[in-house]
Amino acid sequence: MAGLAAQPIETRYSGILGLGSYRPSRVVPNSEVVGGIDSSDEWIQQRSGIVERRWATEDETVQSMSVAASRDAIERAGIAAAQIDCVIVATVSHMMQTPAVATLIAHELGTDKAAAFDVSAACAGFCHGLALASDMVRAGSAKYALVIGVERLSEQTDPTDRGTAFIFADGAGAVVVGPTEEQGIGPVVWGSDGAQYDLIRSRQDWREVLAAEKADQQLPHLQMQGSAVFRWAVYEMAKVAAETLDRSGITVDDLDLFVPHQANMRITDAMAKSLKLPAHVKIARDIARQGNTSAASIPLALQAMYDDGEAHSGDLALMIAFGAGLAYAAQVVRVP
Repeated sequence: MAGLAAQPIETRYSGILGLGSYRPSRVVPNSEVVGGIDSSDEWIQQRSGIVERRWATEDETVQSMSVAASRDAIERAGIAAAQIDCVIVATVSHMMQTPAVATLIAHELGTDKAAAFDVSAACAGFCHGLALASDMVRAGSAKYALVIGVERLSEQTDPTDRGTAFIFADGAGAVVVGPTEEQGIGPVVWGSDGAQYDLIRSRQDWREVLAAEKADQQLPHLQMQGSAVFRWAVYEMAKVAAETLDRSGITVDDLDLFVPHQANMRITDAMAKSLKLPAHVKIARDIARQGNTSAASIPLALQAMYDDGEAHSGDLALMIAFGAGLAYAAQVVRVP
């Protein structure tokens, strides 16, 4: 184009350099949620695989959890916060329409010059952010990018909704993406199925909340058609996973780890069966102790595999996520 200097496209590789996480201090066993839904611990475990979940205290905010996870990731990456060129925050829990919480996080970390923005892709948000960060590093628009998945869903959960009261939880995970000697983040396969928009959504929009003539106005609660989501996820995500492996040039036999969004243990088991994962592939099952943390679930689950000795540096992991929208994304990554 006339008047614009040609900018060469970098061909360097990108990868995850550091991983960090933050789990809220409050542990909530099933016994604390069964009363509102007239259920039992056994029913919850059979339906979801969840034994307990983490809920944030008043002081554990979206920003504070993100900063804690980010500092951990930055330290492990071996860089200074001031070197971060871009901060991407995947969340649906920041309660201000604008500005993005990413700008506040960047400031607190000490990297005010960084580009900073939020991504709203629900449970698939972290994988979306990771794909964006990888492309930035490879193209040269950022040397180091910070990707955060964070949620505080406990305050958006209706304690009397039998379909969701026991599912959602809080937490944050972060990764530093930067240049690497070999490709560490494979091609993303992503998309959405807007025809299924109503399967997972906020019950009301803010206009409806503000117009409600109620003294006890609350945040819009999340609602979900669990059975329909299960059928869609198992069928559609198996195809997305297969395409991701194909585009990455590997097969299931090459994988070391399977790290799906921690939506439901039954969905995880069904996807693993559909993919015909070999016995040597370790499967993330963090939902049992953490609950469903939406955009935070994949980095939290990977961190748990580290802590349990299941994940090791250099392992190949298939990450796949889906959520409201229905938005989805998947990529193969090399564990830092």
